[in-house]
Amino acid sequence: MTTSQPPSFFKTYAAADFDLQQPSDVAVIMPTIIRPTMKEALQSVFRQAPARRIQILIGIDRPDGDVALIEAICAERPAHCCVNVIYPGYSTSVRHGGLHPAYDGGVLRCVLTYLANSRYVAYLDDDNWWADNHLNAMLAAIKDHHWAFALRWFVHPDTRRPICIDQWESVGPGRGVFAQQFGGWVDPNCLMFDKLECHQAIPWWTRPLPTDPTHGTADRQVFGFLNQHFRGRGTNEATVYYQLNAADLNHADRVRAIGPAYAAAGVPDGIALP
Repeated sequence: MTTSQPPSFFKTYAAADFDLQQPSDVAVIMPTIIRPTMKEALQSVFRQAPARRIQILIGIDRPDGDVALIEAICAERPAHCCVNVIYPGYSTSVRHGGLHPAYDGGVLRCVLTYLANSRYVAYLDDDNWWADNHLNAMLAAIKDHHWAFALRWFVHPDTRRPICIDQWESVGPGRGVFAQQFGGWVDPNCLMFDKLECHQAIPWWTRPLPTDPTHGTADRQVFGFLNQHFRGRGTNEATVYYQLNAADLNHADRVRAIGPAYAAAGVPDGIALP
């Protein structure tokens, strides 16, 4: 007896006059299991101003959602954006039966970075989004540097309302609660790097810290390599909106650090706090 599985595919959404061979100004890497929130994530890329040639590479780790959602979102793409969607027909992550230890997409960030037809690559998860000027600020910051980073807003997981700017975790080299252990840290959603200059950093997307039971710390490895070997610069702007996850091991510490603003952001519009 065989089980029915979604077929593998590689599909491109682009205007007829979008030259796929011409490198884009920036590439955006998005691993996904097709959560509904990816609509807001992709729309935030489509809205980036000023308009630049943007290649968006979506890698499906395991399609928990309907692939038709991607089709519907891509129908809204502006002419300066090209979207490539890849699903190999299986997951590369041990989380879903694959061979590679990274729970957040297996080898997708690594492989899609190599496939990107731009030397500048940025990363966006399917439950987060960017301010309209995010890529413009990042490209300005990376000039004469190898990598760049933005600051981020914490977003309430229930209401999707911004709570406050992260002042503790993703704050760059030598700062924040990870300064002593990791030399600082930058969330992947806040990161951009030159993949030609920093090509040795790319495989680290597949390698979480060996002592990490969550298998979700490959981003520490990438940041550590970039920070140790290359020149980075921050935008000093909070242009990333990062949805908190109550299941995250750091969630309780974050809620304590944020204070009353967390509860306030969790109240639906129109309802007053007691």
